[in-house]
Amino acid sequence: MSVPVGGGGGGRPNASSGMGVSDHSKTMYVELQRRKVHRYVIFKIDEKKREVVVDKTGSPAESYEDFVASLPESDCRYAVFDFDFVTSENCQKSKIFFITWSPSVSPIRAKMLYATSKERFRRELQGIHYEIQATDSTEMDPDIIRGHAN
Repeated sequence: MSVPVGGGGGGRPNASSGMGVSDHSKTMYVELQRRKVHRYVIFKIDEKKREVVVDKTGSPAESYEDFVASLPESDCRYAVFDFDFVTSENCQKSKIFFITWSPSVSPIRAKMLYATSKERFRRELQGIHYEIQATDSTEMDPDIIRGHAN
C-alpha cells in the first residue's frame, strides 16, 4: 500500500495532525534506513510530551521473530522494520515496513490516539516501502512480509 509522502515541519502538534515527532525518533529512523544501524525501531506515544518517541531498537543481528516478540501484548505501537530478502534473481534486497501495532485487547483510548496520530507520524518517515496494520501477530506473519517484499 502506498501512502502519499508530505512534508511536516517541526515537532509541534496541532489539533488536526495528532502528536508531534521527537527529533530522536527521526534520527533513529534515518539510522535504520540509511546506515543500517538498527533492524527495527519501535515507537510509542508519550502523552505528557505530546510526541512520538523511541520505545526500543533492535540490532542488525536481530530477526523478524525478535522484533515481533518485542511488541507489547496489550498496548499500541508504531514500528519500522528493515526486511532483508533474496529475489528470485538471487539479488540481496531490503524493504522498509511501517507497522501500526494495535492489539485488539489494547485500551480504546490508545487505539484512537494511535489511529489519529498515524498519518502525521508516517509523513515524517521518508522511504517507507510498505505499510501494515496489525491487531495480532498473524496479520504480520513473516510469509505476509515476504509476499509484500517480493
